[in-house]
Amino acid sequence: MFQQPSNMMEGQLHPLESESEIGRMRDDELDSTTKSGSENHEAASGDDQNPRPNKKKRYHRHTQHQIQEMEAFFKECPHPDDKQRKELGRELGLEPLQVKFWFQNKRTQMKTQHERHENTQLRTENEKLRADNMRYREALSTASCPNCGGPTAVGQMSFDEHHLRLENARLREEIDRISAIAAKYVGKPVVSYPLLSSPMTPRPFEFGAQPGTGDMYGAGDLLRSISSPSEADKPIIIELAVAAMEELVRMAQMGEPLWMTSLDGTTYVLNEEEYIRTFPRGIGPKPTGFKCEASRETAVVIMNHINLVEILMDVNQWSTVFSGIVSKASTLDVLSTGIAGNYNGALQVMATEFQVPSPLVPTRESYYVRYCKQHAEGTWAVVDVSLDNIRPSPTARCRRRPSGCLIQEMPNGYSKVTWVEHVEVDDSGVHSLYKQLVSTGHAFGAQRWIATLDRQCERLASVMATNVPTGDVGVITNQDGRKSMLKLAERMVMSFCAGVSASTAHTWTTLSGTGADDVRVMTRKSVDDPGRPPGIVLSAATSFWLPVSPKRVFDFLRDENSRSEWDILSNGGVVQEMAHIANGRDTGNCVSLLRVNSANSSQSNMLILQESCTDPTASFVIYAPVDIVAMNVVLNGGDPDYVALLPSGFAILPDGSTITATTSSAGGGIDTDAAGSSSGSLLTVAFQILVDSVPTAKLSLGSVATVNNLIACTVERIKASLSCENA
Repeated sequence: MFQQPSNMMEGQLHPLESESEIGRMRDDELDSTTKSGSENHEAASGDDQNPRPNKKKRYHRHTQHQIQEMEAFFKECPHPDDKQRKELGRELGLEPLQVKFWFQNKRTQMKTQHERHENTQLRTENEKLRADNMRYREALSTASCPNCGGPTAVGQMSFDEHHLRLENARLREEIDRISAIAAKYVGKPVVSYPLLSSPMTPRPFEFGAQPGTGDMYGAGDLLRSISSPSEADKPIIIELAVAAMEELVRMAQMGEPLWMTSLDGTTYVLNEEEYIRTFPRGIGPKPTGFKCEASRETAVVIMNHINLVEILMDVNQWSTVFSGIVSKASTLDVLSTGIAGNYNGALQVMATEFQVPSPLVPTRESYYVRYCKQHAEGTWAVVDVSLDNIRPSPTARCRRRPSGCLIQEMPNGYSKVTWVEHVEVDDSGVHSLYKQLVSTGHAFGAQRWIATLDRQCERLASVMATNVPTGDVGVITNQDGRKSMLKLAERMVMSFCAGVSASTAHTWTTLSGTGADDVRVMTRKSVDDPGRPPGIVLSAATSFWLPVSPKRVFDFLRDENSRSEWDILSNGGVVQEMAHIANGRDTGNCVSLLRVNSANSSQSNMLILQESCTDPTASFVIYAPVDIVAMNVVLNGGDPDYVALLPSGFAILPDGSTITATTSSAGGGIDTDAAGSSSGSLLTVAFQILVDSVPTAKLSLGSVATVNNLIACTVERIKASLSCENA
């Protein structure tokens, strides 16, 4: 009875005993390939049931045929299931449990062989690294200085080399990261990105709500000949943008000797020799005949850093905010829209025309890449750098070295902005009247960008204000009415600024005059444009110098009480302010609705919409006649886009002899009289007159003569009034 179970267990191996079998096989130094899994325990009759430790065991060696078959099966399936083990055991005359243990032992053997092979490889690599290390140590011990021939300071050389390697690795990592982002977008047309702004919560009021309305004279697209970059150019552009970002941040943060303080202590002057030493690579040497303009300015503005980045990276909002500096701008290609739902890592290829509001200063066309990066929590930077080395043009008169701004978050929704402008330009075409202003860098420099940004941030803050005082007479308190009226005024300012400069899209014709007093005119046909009256529009502009400070000129022109002294079209009528919206700390920054009380019945239904704005670098007084019925719709919060406007007005710039910081605590325009200096003003006057309501009509010489006389008489009246006031 007791013998039967012993016979049934014969030929089987317990899993725990298999490990001792492997050890026994190794001790016997048998052939591992033949031995692995080739032997199985068999029970020794009934003695196997005896709990005594020194029990006897018998071994069963598998035949060569059994081993070969199981080896072949192992190559195909190292982990057979129960069904496969039974089938294999039946074919080879083995118990399924014998097959199971053979495969288990075979897997253990293969694992051991694999680990032994890896250890051998690692040992070989370790020896190789040890030999390289010894070779490098020997080379360092015999190194000599290339300048003096003496021994080098190994520690110092090692530190510098380590620092450069870390810096290169960091830049390479950033290039790879931006390239990976850009790889998702390259080759796709710009129209694939209808939202160039980041997918953040939209603000109730946005700058540039009507893109393209700033084209006063119906000019064509900017830099039409420039197309999107090729696929081969895009890696070069990415690498250039990353290097430009690095340079901009250092330019914004470094002091002497790179930036030297001016004699009056108010501005910074770039040390060009130190710049070349600090940034030896860049975009190449300065072209022959070009001049360097470099400036830096810092201010704290009333806007949070996220909204500032959004404005800078959205071409419509950016060109609206800086409409006095940017006459046209377009995004040619979007290499990256950024990551994590914001503009971090965004790359845009752009073409822009920069301007001074006068037909006497040629505009500056630039083809460049704009790159945005978040450097730390609450710290962003946006940089531009020219791509002229990729698309060289013999007619290019301006190129942008790394320029842009560093934005740092401040408490209570404010931001600290450090702006750097660094360009090389051929300014030989600038009229002598504006030479000093342009050559000092104040016409296109960082101070003008910062001053404009500060004023526009105040404008937006006033739009969003809900605590408007109700006691003042004429103050518009209806929130919807305020937004509609400011939106209309914004379109009026953009239209004026885009049309008063010497843009390449404008065709000015010079009328009689001498030198700077020349009157320049052009015509435009307005058809199917709800924002402009239909017909033939004649535009005229002239620029001249006044021996009066810009602040006094601005105050004289914006004051409705002195308007009859220069406004011929008011026919001497009394001008009354019906409503106004304050736009900032300075009382001169406001939008007004004026009514002319004239005996002429034809003007009984006309009002004048006027916006006056001033900052330390430029001032504007811009106005346009508007219909009473249309303005009632706007004041009730209606759509202002269908109000027809023909803007006219004045652009007032300092003459460049003295540019000072704002002297009033209110942050208003330059009052050089208060500063004790005697600088003058550069005044540009621009009119638009509808000379015929039929777009197909011919322009008569009489109409041109009338407009010429109108602008000439206005200039004489302004000169006479201000000279008497200045006497």
